[in-house]
Amino acid sequence: MKYIVKHKKIAFLLVLFSIISCVDPYQLESSNFEDAIVVEATITNELKKQEIKISRTYRFEENGPSFESGANVYVEDDLGTTYTFEELNGKYFSTEEFQALPQRKYELNITTSNGRSYISTQEALTTVSPITDVSAVVTTQDGQRGVELRVNSFDPTATSKYYRYEYEETYKIISPSWKAIDVNYSPAPTDEFYQTPRDPNTRICYSTDKSENIILTSTTSLSEDRVQDFPVRFISDQNYIISHRYSILVRQYVQNLAAFTFYETLKKLSTSESILSQTQPGFLMGNIRSTTESSEKVIGFFDVATVSSNRIYFNYADLFPGEPLPPFAVECTISTFDENDFGGPGRFGERNYLREYIANGELVYFNYEDPIYSMVPTPCGDCTSFSSNVVPSFWEE
Repeated sequence: MKYIVKHKKIAFLLVLFSIISCVDPYQLESSNFEDAIVVEATITNELKKQEIKISRTYRFEENGPSFESGANVYVEDDLGTTYTFEELNGKYFSTEEFQALPQRKYELNITTSNGRSYISTQEALTTVSPITDVSAVVTTQDGQRGVELRVNSFDPTATSKYYRYEYEETYKIISPSWKAIDVNYSPAPTDEFYQTPRDPNTRICYSTDKSENIILTSTTSLSEDRVQDFPVRFISDQNYIISHRYSILVRQYVQNLAAFTFYETLKKLSTSESILSQTQPGFLMGNIRSTTESSEKVIGFFDVATVSSNRIYFNYADLFPGEPLPPFAVECTISTFDENDFGGPGRFGERNYLREYIANGELVYFNYEDPIYSMVPTPCGDCTSFSSNVVPSFWEE
């Protein structure tokens, strides 16, 4: 079985569940909104500071979930070893690095600032099944040519079977209209435009995005526990993110049946066809319950999973030799302004427009032929306007 769907945060799903109380899919109201705690927790066999997210459901008209601050959070194993977590930047991180170990069972405990307590079932670490390969293959999907990122793994013990994937992609950006010169404006009393050197570090940048999809596959229907060329990401050949150099880090989590079933159900409920249908989806039950109030609904799952990762790089020219680059992130249209056009009664004048565009950071210098300034949208000449010029520590050329 293979599942790749648009990821809906667990908190947002409950909002939809609580507001759809009739068969009319357009009468969305939050009058019967139900407040509930939302837990997203996966600890792995990696030696690191483990991470747990705790928030609350939110109303349809609100911007998003609110972080559950001030909670007492810890994980305890079946030998009584306790791993405490501390609040930092809207998440909870273990105060010390630790890793989930084989033969141990782990339990999540949460006490919120209002005194409500929650506990998970005891969960054991799954089988280690490393990624053997990640490949980039040129293919066509739904009539669109592009690059498909595929993953392979194999468990000879046939005890893994249930897999979830995440990825983190990083790509090099080169501003196509970058020039070594910039233009600025000096207000009264000089009231003039003047050229200055442009920072060379505004030409090349690097952006990183994380996956937002629930990506699952299972090998239960196969003769062996082998993930073969499973697609985790497709990128159109017209997407600017692969214009130069691209890297993807794929993470493979081996889950148990309960965790896989939870995410599989979440995937199904995330589709608009399920949510806005006459069949009401109901409540998504995880493995966390309230010890304060047995009838309280708790959203989320405490997962203890092995993880394997693999990173690859490729250049656009490697996969599409001799072909023109994809269109840039924005259209780099050249606009011209006569610095001697001061306007007049009822007319603003090109000089004034140029001054405003520079002041607002909307356009940057491209060329000058007295008295005409040619300008382009800022991202076309300065990638730091939407990305970072800091080279990632892992980056390889």
